[in-house]
Amino acid sequence: MNQVLVTGGAGFLGSHLCDRLVKAGTDVICLDNFFTGSKSNIRHLLSNNNFELIRHDVTVPIYLEVDRIFNLACPASPVHYQHDPVQTTKTSVHGAINMLGLAKRLKARILQASTSEVYGDPVVHPQVESYWGAVNPIGIRSCYDEGKRCAETLFFDYRRQYGLEIKVIRIFNTYGPRMHPKDGRVVSNFIVQALKGESITLYGMGSQTRSFCYVDDLIDGMLMMMDSQADFTGPVNLGNPSEFSMLELAEKVLSITGSNSKLIFLPLPEDDPKQRQPDIQLAKKKLDWEPSICLDDGLRETVLYFQKILAL
Repeated sequence: MNQVLVTGGAGFLGSHLCDRLVKAGTDVICLDNFFTGSKSNIRHLLSNNNFELIRHDVTVPIYLEVDRIFNLACPASPVHYQHDPVQTTKTSVHGAINMLGLAKRLKARILQASTSEVYGDPVVHPQVESYWGAVNPIGIRSCYDEGKRCAETLFFDYRRQYGLEIKVIRIFNTYGPRMHPKDGRVVSNFIVQALKGESITLYGMGSQTRSFCYVDDLIDGMLMMMDSQADFTGPVNLGNPSEFSMLELAEKVLSITGSNSKLIFLPLPEDDPKQRQPDIQLAKKKLDWEPSICLDDGLRETVLYFQKILAL
């Protein structure tokens, strides 16, 4: 990889990806409109000769010269993607069209950061890539879920119609430093509430499950997928198959932070999946990838990060 474009490069995952690419000596163009991304995530890279930042919205075409494209641009937490659901859909769909068009012109390889949300509230557990999902097309989460599903459709149609080199990953819950403190995701919610001494909010009985992948493991898998053989397009699940209930997660956060926060239980949000766990056999076979960082170790690093930013 000589010249690489990362859309959403100032976001949580994008900034970690930019870090790794710059460290490897790659020239990186970071594209972000800063709706959910933050300059603080990539400020340490601005003085690096291998790094260039462009403020731009992927729903508008852009003309650059690059060898590879990582398309990560899209708000990924319910709080943010439900704030402007029409724009969220546009980001996934128009953004995919614009980036695929750029890749087509340049004959560049392009990776789509899709999501486990394409499986909806799954009836197959754990989720395998061949499962088509159970998604509500008209619910409050549909702007994100269906937007990402449509983006996958576009990627595979560009491959079939134009022979484009595509890679599609489906990212399961990922956490770590640089998460937005107000993004509404469960790990950041619990940690911030615990550190502030606020009540920790669980929904339903806290029995719904998720599988949490530390950001370093996820970036490993993303880079391996981009570098994999051209005939392996995915989609491939990237996530940690260790499954935890929300109640178990809350108890871990309380233990690590030493907080005395109380647990409160609220009604379940609309279309909130009851279970989410990746089957990663395909990633193991094709990429020789599996996560190595356990939840307790990852949570400690994430707590340290939030302690620092909340102290500012």
